[in-house]
Amino acid sequence: MKIVNYLKESYDELVHKTSWPTMQELGNSVVVVSIASLIIAFIVFLMDAVFNLGMRLMFPTV
Repeated sequence: MKIVNYLKESYDELVHKTSWPTMQELGNSVVVVSIASLIIAFIVFLMDAVFNLGMRLMFPTV
């Protein structure tokens, strides 16, 4: 009985008490997350390139 009550309350909260974002807000969030992901990926790429260069300078291959 507790599980049924929990599921009913969860459904009620999702349908009646939760505020969902509008399509405009959702679109803005997608843009922000995409740009932030690209910036972070570029920073990681630069860190990897610098580390790779440092390792090649410290341990040159014959």
